[in-house]
Amino acid sequence: MNSQRLDALRRKLSTARLDAFLVTFLPHVRYLSGFSGSNGICIITRSNQVFLTDGRYREQVKDEVRGFRIVVASESLFVTAVQKQLIPRNGRIGYESQHLTVIELRNLKKLLPKAIWTATNGLVEDIAVVKDDSEIRLLKQVVTITDRVFEQLLNVIKPGVRELEVAAEASYLHRMAGSEADAFEPIVASGKRGALPHARATDKKIAKGELVTIDMGGRFQGYHSDLTRTVAVGKPSPKARRMYQVVADAQQLAIEAAGSGISGKALDAVARSHIKKNGYGKYFNHSLGHGLGLQIHEQPRLSVLSKDMLVEGNVVTIEPGVYMPGVGGVRIEDDVVIRRGHCEVLNKAPKELIIL
Repeated sequence: MNSQRLDALRRKLSTARLDAFLVTFLPHVRYLSGFSGSNGICIITRSNQVFLTDGRYREQVKDEVRGFRIVVASESLFVTAVQKQLIPRNGRIGYESQHLTVIELRNLKKLLPKAIWTATNGLVEDIAVVKDDSEIRLLKQVVTITDRVFEQLLNVIKPGVRELEVAAEASYLHRMAGSEADAFEPIVASGKRGALPHARATDKKIAKGELVTIDMGGRFQGYHSDLTRTVAVGKPSPKARRMYQVVADAQQLAIEAAGSGISGKALDAVARSHIKKNGYGKYFNHSLGHGLGLQIHEQPRLSVLSKDMLVEGNVVTIEPGVYMPGVGGVRIEDDVVIRRGHCEVLNKAPKELIIL
C-alpha cells in the first residue's frame, strides 16, 4: 500500500463529499493495493480501506496487499461487501463511472437501496497521472527490457521472414528478458502495409527494399513500455529515406519542446506542423502520444483535441508517424518522463535509419 496515494484519494473524497469510494477497475485496484490478480475491489472510506477478492487469491494477497483489511468472499464481492457492512448503507458512495457496468450498478442499488450512488470520473486517474520515483524505476526497467529486445530483433528481420515470425520473436524475447507479458499484441508492418498505423502482423514475407515498422512493448510488475522503430531491409528508396527523416526530425523537435508547462495540444502541434510543412500533413493521422503506466494508454493525451497540461512526473510516449497508402509508413516512438522544463528520454534504442 502507498499511503500517499490513499491520502490523496481521501482528499478527493472529502472535496466530493463522498462517504466511501468503490474501486473496481483492476489497474486502479493494483495502483492502490498492489493486487495483481483478476478479481478484486477496494472500498475506501474516510478512515478505512478494505480489499475484497475470492478464494483463488487467498494466498496471493498475503504477499501483495498491505495496509488493507483483506476479506476473502464466499459469494460475489458485492454481496459480501454488503453482508459484512463494508459499504455505508445510507451514505454517498462514489463509483468509477467509466468502469462499472450498468448491470453491476443496478445490482448495487438493489443491495443498498438507501445509499446515494454517485458517478465519479478521474478520481484515481488524476493521482496516477503523476508517477512517483518507484513507478519511474519500474518503467525504466521495462523500457530497458524492450530496448534489449529491439537490439536482438534486428538479427531476425531479413528478406523472406514473415511478419508473424518477427512478432512471435518479439514476444518470446520479451519473456526471456524478464517481461511478464507483452504490453500489447506486437505490430509488424512491412512494405505497403506500413501505411496501416495499427497493422496486425500477417504471413506476408518481408521483401528486400522495404521499410518495416515494429511497435512493441513489455510489462514488468504491471508497468508497460511502448517502443516503435522503423528499419529498412536492403537499400531504401529516396522517397522512403526522406519520409523517415521528416518523422525523425518531427520527433526530435517534440522531444526538445516537451517539459512541464506545455499542453498536450501544443506539443502535438510541434511535430504536426513540421510534418505538414514538409508535405506529409494528411498522412499523420493519429495523436502524437499518450500517457503510460499500469495501462498502455492513459492520461495525459498528446493530441489536437487534448485539454491536458503536462506536469513534472508525467510519463508519455512521443510517436509521430507518416502513413502513405500504396507506399508504406514510418513511425518512431520513445517513452519519456516529463521533467521541469524538459523531458528525460527513457529509450536508448538507436533512431538513425538502420539498414539491414
